[in-house]
Amino acid sequence: MTNRGLAVGVVIASIAFALSPLLTPGFAGYSPEQFPVMVTSPPVQPAGWAFGIWGLIYLWLIAGALWGLLKAADDPDWRAMRAPLIGSLAIGTFWVAVANVSPVWATAMIVVMAVLAVLAMHRAGTSATLWQVRPVALYAGWLTAATGVGTGVVLGGYGILSPQVSALVMLVAVLIVALFVQGLRPREWAYPLAVIWALTGVIAANLPQDNWPVIALSALGILALAGRFALLRAQAVA
Repeated sequence: MTNRGLAVGVVIASIAFALSPLLTPGFAGYSPEQFPVMVTSPPVQPAGWAFGIWGLIYLWLIAGALWGLLKAADDPDWRAMRAPLIGSLAIGTFWVAVANVSPVWATAMIVVMAVLAVLAMHRAGTSATLWQVRPVALYAGWLTAATGVGTGVVLGGYGILSPQVSALVMLVAVLIVALFVQGLRPREWAYPLAVIWALTGVIAANLPQDNWPVIALSALGILALAGRFALLRAQAVA
């Protein structure tokens, strides 16, 4: 496919992805009834308000896709990122519908979405940071956290691990992956910001239960991601 054709594909996929929740009841976390083991408040799941970041992600992805089509349709700097981004968004178009029916399949889907989004972020050029890499980085960061959250909820909901242990295990996994991916684009702030937003939501959800191990681990993740970015930024200025 030509670069211009891929640019059109990104626009279509971004719009379809953003509109897809309108065809479903929406999604603000899995419900306890979807699992054999009823867990009312999975410790790994952020507070409901944290999912509001999707509005910004949808709008920014569409804006970036349109900018790319109108201003950089034939720019080779954009080509490498477009195919994996289309793949991630195409899968994501069906994700909310699947998540409301099958958490297991939804978790498998979001893993693929996250891998493709990270690949797109890594391949993005530098010709138009605000419209090219940054919306994709925000999307990839949220998916990184969401993959850990979804996996943790499934592990607890199916009794493979206790909800508390699954939360701690997956938070460690998210932090390891996030720090690795952050290293691919160390000066890009949107990726760690999305993960930090998710971890803030986890802290908020666990404060009423005084779940200090989960709160402390989430806070450690925030400090690690923010501190690393600040250090790299200071080194760049120096």
